[in-house]
Amino acid sequence: MNILISNDDGVFAPGILAAKQAVEDLANVVVVAPDENNSSVGRRLSLFKHLKVESCELADGSEAYSVSGSPADSVVVGATYVMDERPDLVITGINQGVNISCDITSSGTVCAAFEAVSLGIPAIAVSLFMDPKTSFKQDENGEWYVDYDFTLTKKVLHDLVLKIINDGFPEGVDLFNLNVPSNYESEEVKITTLSHKMLDKKVIDNTDLDKAEIFNYPLDENQESDDLIMITSNLVKDYEKDSDGYALMVEKRPSLTPLDVNMTYHELKEW
Repeated sequence: MNILISNDDGVFAPGILAAKQAVEDLANVVVVAPDENNSSVGRRLSLFKHLKVESCELADGSEAYSVSGSPADSVVVGATYVMDERPDLVITGINQGVNISCDITSSGTVCAAFEAVSLGIPAIAVSLFMDPKTSFKQDENGEWYVDYDFTLTKKVLHDLVLKIINDGFPEGVDLFNLNVPSNYESEEVKITTLSHKMLDKKVIDNTDLDKAEIFNYPLDENQESDDLIMITSNLVKDYEKDSDGYALMVEKRPSLTPLDVNMTYHELKEW
């Protein structure tokens, strides 16, 4: 099997190396990803623009390719230009953050997987849900750092790819959206549906009317500024029982959501 791995956090993000390490014993792996962070860009394509593709080296010394474009660009370039033949599978991630519910359409990670499907290639989007209570730690000097523990995510991804190699993709499934919590209580994967909502969003108005309005997504809802309008977001607390959010937040176990890119609602006969 030939596997293309990409992401939206950038080619040097720790998650993409973890994804490669998770499956490199199962297949021939090629890494092609954006040259910088492209989180939350959705399925943006750089049409009619020149892209730079450069060879680079990951932390383990292996070769990868950086693309001066979006995650979707990277999948197209990797699958149709860098690789000698189209891959059998595309993996996007491991994303450093959760990607669930209807919010997946803003995710560069998931939308890069959608781009693979548009090329006729099945895909897996994989993300690590980092619990703020356990993932953010202080060193001996009191400095904060993020503990990216990909151990369980790598194991689940490895087992999923192995099952795909042995059994193929289920009929009617175009891609899998896999999310694994860092602070888990069970390693058992649950097949889930999308939640209706992942983020509660609100706008904080601190704009000086004499200055230009600026929109920003802060990580801390308590961040304030004298001259900014800020859109803040928090994870919702209530999820449908069989949804991805419920598995992650309530049951604290990995969530695997099978997706069909055809979003047509077929039951509407009379309206």
